[in-house]
Amino acid sequence: MTKALLNPPCSGWQEDLPHPAARPVVVPDLGFDTPNHLDDVFFELHRASSLGRGVMILFVPVISIQLITLSILFLSDWKALSATEWMLFIFMLLISIWSVLFALKIDTASPRDLPIRFNRTRQRIYAYNFNYRWWNPFERWRVIPVAYDWSQVRAERWKKRGATAQGALIIKWGVVLSIVEPDTNKVIDRFPLSTMGADEFAWAYICTYMQQGPSALPPPGPPRDHNNVPWYNLALRLAPKVKWPAEMDRESRTAP
Repeated sequence: MTKALLNPPCSGWQEDLPHPAARPVVVPDLGFDTPNHLDDVFFELHRASSLGRGVMILFVPVISIQLITLSILFLSDWKALSATEWMLFIFMLLISIWSVLFALKIDTASPRDLPIRFNRTRQRIYAYNFNYRWWNPFERWRVIPVAYDWSQVRAERWKKRGATAQGALIIKWGVVLSIVEPDTNKVIDRFPLSTMGADEFAWAYICTYMQQGPSALPPPGPPRDHNNVPWYNLALRLAPKVKWPAEMDRESRTAP
């Protein structure tokens, strides 16, 4: 395996994709995705916060019913409970509360879309990133938009293997965008481009756009506003809409 170029490499590193100024070596393709917007000035790409958005919130009623049932069973004869039983009850109570908060927050706190904008005229990238720690649903999770020069962007392909509680093997893959200090390989920021999607083909699509413009790309599908969500997806209906900071929004959509 070729040695990673960046310091440090991304978790699950497989390979470094071509430099942003290099000619792509694969056919540009976004797979089943279509751009949110594409013209001579800027290109906006959709990013989903998770592949199964809206699933976790379905567990909230189940966990809540179990929590209520557990509390009734334990507290109906609370005077007879031993110290060990009280510790078990409190532990299960905390786990249930954490599970409810986590399921609600992971599905509703993240914005409806996490777009990335590539401004060809300014040679800049703008990412609408959402920062959170999955194990702590009690803290404030928030959007942190960032902007960098296109020359600082690098792409790495990764793959990870894991197992479910039932022992089934899970393989995940994707591409992460790494931001380096100018004229170095030292990484100062890192955020996902795609997960289990078009991978290096999406990177080729972006590089082709930034180098040659939309005329060099295959015609995309019709654009979609990801703030408009299906009525039946409760999680997305409760999730906040994408709202760029005003100055960054203006800069990312216009020419110098």
